[in-house]
Amino acid sequence: MNSHFLAWIVLIPLISSLFLGLMHLYSIKIRKIPDFVFTTLALFAPMASFVLGVLFCIGLYEGASEYIYEPYTWLKVNGYIISMGFLGDRLSIFMTIFVTFIGSMIHIYASGYMKGDGGYGKFFSYFNLFMASMLLLVLANSPLIMFIGWEGVGLCSYLLISFYFTDPLNVVAGNKAFIVNRIGDFGFIIGLVTMFFYVGKLGFDYYALEEYVSLVPIPVLTFIGVALFVGAMGKSAQIPLYVWLPDAMAGPTPVSALIHAATMVTAGVYMVARFHFLYDLIPDVGVFIAYIGAFSALFAAIIAMRQTDIKKILAYSTISQLGYMFIAVGLGGYSTGLFHVFTHAFFKALLFMGAGAVIIALHHEQNIFKMGGLRKKIPLVYITMLTATLAISGIPPFSGFFSKDEILLKAYLHQEYLIYIIGLFTATLTAYYMFRLFFVTFEGKNYSDKKVGELSWSMKAPLVILAFGATFAGFVGLPEVFGAHNLIDSWLEAWSGPALHVEHVQEISLMLISVVAGLIGIGIAYVKFYKYDFSKEIKISGVVYNKFYIDEAYDYVFVKGLQKLSVFISVVVDDGIIDKIVMSISSGFINLGRRVGRMQSANTRAYAFFMLVGISSFSLYLILKLG
Repeated sequence: MNSHFLAWIVLIPLISSLFLGLMHLYSIKIRKIPDFVFTTLALFAPMASFVLGVLFCIGLYEGASEYIYEPYTWLKVNGYIISMGFLGDRLSIFMTIFVTFIGSMIHIYASGYMKGDGGYGKFFSYFNLFMASMLLLVLANSPLIMFIGWEGVGLCSYLLISFYFTDPLNVVAGNKAFIVNRIGDFGFIIGLVTMFFYVGKLGFDYYALEEYVSLVPIPVLTFIGVALFVGAMGKSAQIPLYVWLPDAMAGPTPVSALIHAATMVTAGVYMVARFHFLYDLIPDVGVFIAYIGAFSALFAAIIAMRQTDIKKILAYSTISQLGYMFIAVGLGGYSTGLFHVFTHAFFKALLFMGAGAVIIALHHEQNIFKMGGLRKKIPLVYITMLTATLAISGIPPFSGFFSKDEILLKAYLHQEYLIYIIGLFTATLTAYYMFRLFFVTFEGKNYSDKKVGELSWSMKAPLVILAFGATFAGFVGLPEVFGAHNLIDSWLEAWSGPALHVEHVQEISLMLISVVAGLIGIGIAYVKFYKYDFSKEIKISGVVYNKFYIDEAYDYVFVKGLQKLSVFISVVVDDGIIDKIVMSISSGFINLGRRVGRMQSANTRAYAFFMLVGISSFSLYLILKLG
């Protein structure tokens, strides 16, 4: 496989995005272009990139170590050389394959979901620009090139979340996502600049960094590791920079599926795994990352238990699942974290697309307590949503069980027992709030007498395909206790971390505990919500329902605080002090000028008198001084 095709994995969706944008302008300004033309061009891009990714995967499987393509030198200043380059190694190709596959499924789904929308072409232009940015982030051969993709997905998230910009709520949500991510990206930039300062002249691609990063003092490495993780907190919505992600649900449902399944929110996990050679040298920072992940997982799960909006429940579940991924990569199990990224991509995309199907069927209703009775109305969505819900709840043999269990095992074997307990308890909460959503949505009788809208094949087909993935994707990472070989660990051997010995009896016992934890959550949800009485008036309130008032606290401290500081600087400092000093000085000069001006009377006799006084005074001085 020729290395230059790495660039085409990124260029195909980028060029598609440009053409779709131009075609959209032509369609609205000159002549209407049929939607199927946009659909064909939009779907071709991720599918073509997927095929190229598979071909590179085959090449790596057959013995190639990696593929590197550097078409030109981007920057060459004072000994610093940065190439525009692409790296196709086992990690980047692994990410490329399932990002493009899941992206293709979401594109097909979106073609049905957005059918008839006035911004159809523009939507897919943004969609493919997002795909190009994510693929550049994954395939970049250096941190600076990765940062271009990193910022690209941030920009596209703003464009897609606020796609319906006539609704102020969508615009506010888009702004919030953009601003919060900029806060995280500031930390990311500081980390990159510090690293560049120390090793930039020795080389700044990943292989050079892996070779020379050990020359950097450990305190500086610690600072760099924390700064880079601040960027990951923003992109992957971890405490305290998670607040943008639930509000991002204002965008169209395909956007939620794309951003929250396998792309933007997993960028932080990928970044930590990509810099594994850095974090291996600073294990204390890794433990810090793991604890942030654990508390984010627990905190988001608690909030999800009391939410009523179907998409916001899934948004908080995304934050929680990302927390599990950071537990793994923080403890050095990078391949384990990436395994959960892989399985999560299937069941979370399926959950969001299933939720979107429910919303479309119920004419854009999103409150789960205004649903119910959908099991017989949309049976295909019922079955696929059940599959995804079992997967995220960690019930075998569905995919989420294997990856989540491996994360909990890593925490236990690293003797981080608090993290293990938090992860186990969060698994119970996850099963509870997900089956709460499932039972309330599909059982009961609330909607049984109301007409449910038809779903197109383009919305149904991806659900079926992803349901197979949510069921069987976990088998690629079967543990040895089942007599299998973990293919994920074999493929990502360089990111597997140190081998930890565990007795089979102990491993099976921990698995059973994990399954029991999930079953407890399902049991509680079954008792409370399986035959939910929709005749009761729903009044959910309280601290948890209001998300612990974190958004309000941020608004009061940061937004209103900055506004008050701005007013203080404007009124007191600028107007009251600086302007007053400047105006006082200028007023003094003006008054002095006026007084001097009085002497300029145009009176010849007065001028002669002043001259006489001056000459007389000077003459008197000479007489007295010189005698």
